[in-house]
Amino acid sequence: MTGRRSTHRADGNQQEIVDGLRALGASVWVLSQAGGHGPDACIGWQGENILMEFKQPGGKLSPEQAIWHYEWRGQVAVVHSFDEAVAALNAAVRKR
Repeated sequence: MTGRRSTHRADGNQQEIVDGLRALGASVWVLSQAGGHGPDACIGWQGENILMEFKQPGGKLSPEQAIWHYEWRGQVAVVHSFDEAVAALNAAVRKR
């Protein structure tokens, strides 16, 4: 995986999704300012850790993000809305 650091600008819907997940009782660790092309957040939900990349509706991964996602050997969800984020949480819990 590429170790190059870059400046990251949060998608406009990130705070809305983060606030909604926290209101549900999830732990949210915002990673978007950590650099690199990894996910925007790590979510703790019902004993699971779920990595999430937040995108605006219709938004796509940058080429660098696509490489990161391809090379990552664990779970990561790309979500475009709060509802998609909740669906990703529930899918992770169902896989137990």
